Amino acid sequence: MSLLASEGIVERGNGAVILAEHNILKDHEEIIEENLKIRINKMKKRGFYKPIIADYETNVILDGHHKWNAAKELGLSKIPTIFVDYFNDSGIKVEVWPKCGKNSITKEEVIEMGLSKYVYPPKTSKHSFDFEIPSISIPLKSLQD
Repeated sequence: MSLLASEGIVERGNGAVILAEHNILKDHEEIIEENLKIRINKMKKRGFYKPIIADYETNVILDGHHKWNAAKELGLSKIPTIFVDYFNDSGIKVEVWPKCGKNSITKEEVIEMGLSKYVYPPKTSKHSFDFEIPSISIPLKSLQD
């Protein structure tokens, strides 16, 4: 199975936004249903407006769980994604959200959960990046098979 759904680069920023196949990406965190509904409605109006961020070695989603799930609900097979070198990029930080039930979290724990059959509760991990996630505008129709 190919990682890329398209050979083209959608946009360049600090990282290339590529169209990854939806089914290769792995979640590590549950979503909040109300937030999912908001994302679905926003995407119906604006198209795919910001890429998700995933680890390039494991395909584990770091940021964008609600958009990934919204894409699934909308029948999208391609997901605008920026792949990063999670373990080796010191500009990517992870911490826990307040009142999530954990005192701390590591990058290793995030990946381990993403590769397992389990997921953390919603809003457990909070990632920050030393680059701005670019705004994009991709019609949903172009992300369907």
